[in-house]
Amino acid sequence: MTAPEGLLRPSGVDAPRYLPIAEHGLIGDLRTAALVGTDGTIDWYCCGRFDAPSVFASILDADRGGCFALAPDVPVRNKQFYFPDTNILITRFFADDGVAEVQDFMPIVDDSREADRHRLIRRVLCVRGSMPFTARVAPRFDYGRRTHTLDIGPTHTVFSCPGLSLALTSSVTVEADGQDAVSTFKLVEGESAVFALDRIGDSVEPRSCPLAEAEEQFGATVRYWRRWLSQSRYRGRWREMVHRSALTLKLLTYAPTGAIVAAPTTSLPELIGGTRNWDYRYVWVRDAAFCIYAMLRLGFTQEAEDFVRFLSENIRFHEGARGPLQIMYGIDGRSDLPEEELSHLEGYRGSAPVRVGNGAVEQLQLDIYGALVDSLYLYDKWGQPLSSAHWDTIGDLVGWVCDHWDQPDRGIWEARSGDQRFLYSQLMCWVAIERAMRIATRRGLPADTLRWARARDTIYRRIMRDGWCADRRAFVQHEGADVLDAAVLMMPLAKFISPTDPKWLSTLDALGEELVSDSLVYRYDPQRSPDGLPGEEGTFSICSFWYVEALARAGRVDEARLAFEKMLTYANHLGLYAEEIGRTGEQSGNFPQAFTHLALISAAFNLDRALG
Repeated sequence: MTAPEGLLRPSGVDAPRYLPIAEHGLIGDLRTAALVGTDGTIDWYCCGRFDAPSVFASILDADRGGCFALAPDVPVRNKQFYFPDTNILITRFFADDGVAEVQDFMPIVDDSREADRHRLIRRVLCVRGSMPFTARVAPRFDYGRRTHTLDIGPTHTVFSCPGLSLALTSSVTVEADGQDAVSTFKLVEGESAVFALDRIGDSVEPRSCPLAEAEEQFGATVRYWRRWLSQSRYRGRWREMVHRSALTLKLLTYAPTGAIVAAPTTSLPELIGGTRNWDYRYVWVRDAAFCIYAMLRLGFTQEAEDFVRFLSENIRFHEGARGPLQIMYGIDGRSDLPEEELSHLEGYRGSAPVRVGNGAVEQLQLDIYGALVDSLYLYDKWGQPLSSAHWDTIGDLVGWVCDHWDQPDRGIWEARSGDQRFLYSQLMCWVAIERAMRIATRRGLPADTLRWARARDTIYRRIMRDGWCADRRAFVQHEGADVLDAAVLMMPLAKFISPTDPKWLSTLDALGEELVSDSLVYRYDPQRSPDGLPGEEGTFSICSFWYVEALARAGRVDEARLAFEKMLTYANHLGLYAEEIGRTGEQSGNFPQAFTHLALISAAFNLDRALG
């Protein structure tokens, strides 16, 4: 049953129904996350885990999605920043009569029972003058499909529906307004108020959050994030952006299993009004493996260990119709991720459908084997030596790749137009075999090296022969095509081809002429290479950072640095990126995206090295 409608976001004359995607910051507790708009509204929150049904989803439907609004009752100017070196988000409000701020964070708790609380704290402080505020807590459970009861007691307010109850405690008076809880209060300089939202249940009782406790948990959360970030070995030119990317990647980690989600959101559109709206709250083998590369580069070995543990304990390798690995898994390792459309939600700015689950899980994408084995190679080199069981698994995967590398597949971009023999897929199969051979040689491990070497060399010759288009003087998207694809930027990055090879330099020039716009790189031209989906899309930010790295490796360091600096201007006010950037510089697609932030780290690291 759908919950009652009604505009939830503050509805002043100039108030938009939807903020731009980039006008949000991210907070989380390593189990789930929330998006907080620059207007003080929590627009997205799934309680308990990243892939749980939403409690607040006004970013996908301003009327039916639910939100937690907290903002002044007077005209204000807004600014937002992260408390330095943490994932505590601060939204500041500037008015004629004062200045105030809201501090949003989720404590990181080791105790399992307290972790199950998933406490979300909102501290309101008046730092100058005075400021009137209104808070409205308007949950809409199960993506707005379930109604709930509201019970306001002497110490806390409880929102309940079957299977989930949330308790709100606050230092100011709360009243009922239909199914919502509302509080109106005024603060003068030096005063503060606190709201805490907890999940409660059999093992978690409601607990108040007085001002002193909120301040203590604020301090503990600051210490957690700063202690974690202090492990970074990065000392290059772009420390602030690199460290913000690292902090963002850490927020996308599901601590109980070590899984890393591609993004904390679903169905944020690649094109406003379009249908390219997907659920990214799962573990893409490719994305997570690349994340491990970025984390290891910075010195965060524990995250790599946790991901290897996730693979060992939660993923069952078995040869099915799509090979021994799926392209993605649930954060608990589950393999069944059925895709459904939520027709009762209008989608961000009317961009329907809203989807949960992901039907691409059934696709064959051969590149995942190279990404995974490469990450395990780096873990063995920079982290901990792989166990004998891990080596057995790698041997089985590489053996399968040797037999199946030349199959048509859907490719890295999950084309829904049919299978092709994509160059990138073959490239990453080569990487899988080549990296496994490196591990075997360095560690003296048993391997079918003759068979592996034959397959590796065959793939190399096939790419150099059939992946090269003499007319375009470039490596192309797939066999039999003459269209370009930014995924081939990985050829020198994966050490398949010299970054100064004449064929590669010619390809780099062709990509720059056809797919690059002011440092921004399109994945491909969907008009020349139909992907089975309607509409256009923006530039893909990971490809833009790949381009920076390819330029740097080719010796075009000044161009690389300029392209990198330009890319940094497309970040939002907090240094966060969605997956794509639109024609006028707006961010689109799921937000923030791990893929983009890990590519930023890699580009910064390698550009630093090239600059000396």
